[in-house]
Amino acid sequence: MVGDQRMIFQPKTVDYERSPYTGLIRESWLEAAEYLLTGIFQNIKSEDAPIVMPRKETTITYPHINAAEKILEAERRAEIFEGLARSFFIAAPLVDNKPDIVVSGYNIREYYKKQILRICTKDDELYVGTYEDLQELTDHEDPFRAFQQTVETCALVICLWISREKIWDTYTKKEKDKIAGFISSFAHANTVPQNWRLFNMLDMAFLHMEGYPIREDIMLDHAQSVLNYYVGDGWYRDGHSFDYYSCWAFNVYGPLWNLWYGYEHMPEIAGKFERNSNQLMMTYPDFFDRDGFTNMWGRSNIYRNAATSAFDANMFLQNPSVNPGVARRISSGSLLQFLTREDFLFEGIPTLGFYGTFSPLVQAYSCAESPLWLGKAFLCLHLPAEHPFWTAKEENGTWEVMEENEVKETVLDGPALCFTNHQANGETVLRTGKVVKDRNDDHGMWNYSKLCFNTKYPWEAVPCQKGVKVRNVEAQQYVLKDLASDEVQKANVTFWNGSRGGVLYRRQFFDYNLQKESMWIQAMNLADFPVPHGIFRADKHRLFRRPVAFTLGAYGFPDNGTQIMEKTDGVGKAMILKGRDFTGREKQLAMTIYQGWNELKYVHSEGSDPDSEKSIIVYAETKLDKQYGGFEPYLLLSQVITKESHDDFTEDEIFPVAYLEYDDYRKNGSYGTTVIGLKNGDKKEINFEEMERTLLL
Repeated sequence: MVGDQRMIFQPKTVDYERSPYTGLIRESWLEAAEYLLTGIFQNIKSEDAPIVMPRKETTITYPHINAAEKILEAERRAEIFEGLARSFFIAAPLVDNKPDIVVSGYNIREYYKKQILRICTKDDELYVGTYEDLQELTDHEDPFRAFQQTVETCALVICLWISREKIWDTYTKKEKDKIAGFISSFAHANTVPQNWRLFNMLDMAFLHMEGYPIREDIMLDHAQSVLNYYVGDGWYRDGHSFDYYSCWAFNVYGPLWNLWYGYEHMPEIAGKFERNSNQLMMTYPDFFDRDGFTNMWGRSNIYRNAATSAFDANMFLQNPSVNPGVARRISSGSLLQFLTREDFLFEGIPTLGFYGTFSPLVQAYSCAESPLWLGKAFLCLHLPAEHPFWTAKEENGTWEVMEENEVKETVLDGPALCFTNHQANGETVLRTGKVVKDRNDDHGMWNYSKLCFNTKYPWEAVPCQKGVKVRNVEAQQYVLKDLASDEVQKANVTFWNGSRGGVLYRRQFFDYNLQKESMWIQAMNLADFPVPHGIFRADKHRLFRRPVAFTLGAYGFPDNGTQIMEKTDGVGKAMILKGRDFTGREKQLAMTIYQGWNELKYVHSEGSDPDSEKSIIVYAETKLDKQYGGFEPYLLLSQVITKESHDDFTEDEIFPVAYLEYDDYRKNGSYGTTVIGLKNGDKKEINFEEMERTLLL
């Protein structure tokens, strides 16, 4: 039955004429919302119980059981609020469309109306505290501290707006004043100086719409700061990084703020937010693959298809630019990416993972209810049934017009993003730069420093065998081992150098830290370009200290019974894997190595792949023995290609190189231009000289 935690989502209502790719229409989305809400409410013991869900992971996420008593109490309150507010993302549009809906025996409208009032009522056991209360609770240890509750007040006001007639307008004046006072305490208080500023802005905008006083100077201060995070093409820098927060935060809250406040009171700033959203829409549809899959990349991957919320938010603008048929196709495709997997739910609620439970991606700021942020995708249900988002025929954008084996590449220098759409396999591959992570931050490197992120091969953590981590190999990362000290190093900083002649240039530093000048830090100059089924690499080592050994991993490959084959064409070596993912979908991967590499190997792993419990990582390996010289190849040539079938790759696809031409007299890529001629007639020129002129971070 719908909502049974043991079953995947199966829509009752489909229309393959209006939605030829997914079959999903507005009624299907309402069914999906009810499906998710049923899983949540089957865990609620009574109408007085909060939305605090079963918790499988207990060591990383909050409430942190070993925290000081007062901190633990603040986190307990935050979890209550987070569960209520984030589930409201799903419940509010459902209530707006079906006011009398009952789920698992609960009248959803009455439940949320009552619970919202309780969290704002000081003598109630579910009271989550104002900003001032939380500062007092934590002894004012940090007078500039921001609390998790600020995030959830923003979710609350969005959902009160969506369900205005059904919930907000039914409160008495006294009750509204109580809720408004609670919201105001966070709206005007300290916040985190990044995307969090928008939480405060929306809180104040909602209060202003409802006739409550706000500080215009604070609103302006936050708004101008947000504009200064902008880097172009619709993307904002969020701290050091670029990730989906540009899409499910800046480009969702910005358009809503325009609608509630900006267009009327700060039209110049509102115009900039509208421009930025429309710029994102120019390329963002190509961030997804042919099936509409969301790539596993950046932090907060537990939010999954919330990445599609930027599409429907664009339609809140006065002059939206997104193609509604493309927007719905991607939104529905990403929804199905997750809701049709049997491992997606844990006791009825979305897991702390990307697909199933996967602790390597979980972060300390999350709790069991945090994945419900994916409910942002359901904001599209606020768009009326007659809106083009729902009435337009599904379109698949780029994928409908690509020629056989075509690759479409998008390069965005501002956020340092390069993504390629591959007609041959329907995958989208992302390559990134401007990455800065601590050298001990494995989690940060998995999220941001992978050489490639693939929509059909989610990033893999460090491989593990019988509980022991295999430190010398990682998927889509170089791993260096200093043979004099046995120290293992990984790339924690990635500079961006842009694209020239169809080749993307970057530089990665290993164990980068500001106590050393860069010449004393091992590095790799990266040059890569797309081929029909994947990415070809022509990297050049930039090492000051040897002897050193290093490896380069392919994507992690789900191991549910895998056939492993090896081939050679006399110059290159290749390893081919054929198998299936967790869902039974056919998978195939081939890694090829040429000059610069000695061996091609593989390692089995358990618990490191988001898709399947067991996985395999194919990797290249080589060693440089002499401190200087030796005439070894400076260029490291390799390729990883994939497809979603067991149809054999051709020999030319596995071994694509027809010839190499060098400027340097030793013909090892030590200087000048190296020309890589491919058997399909393409050729690429690789030249790393003068990279220093335009390295960006």
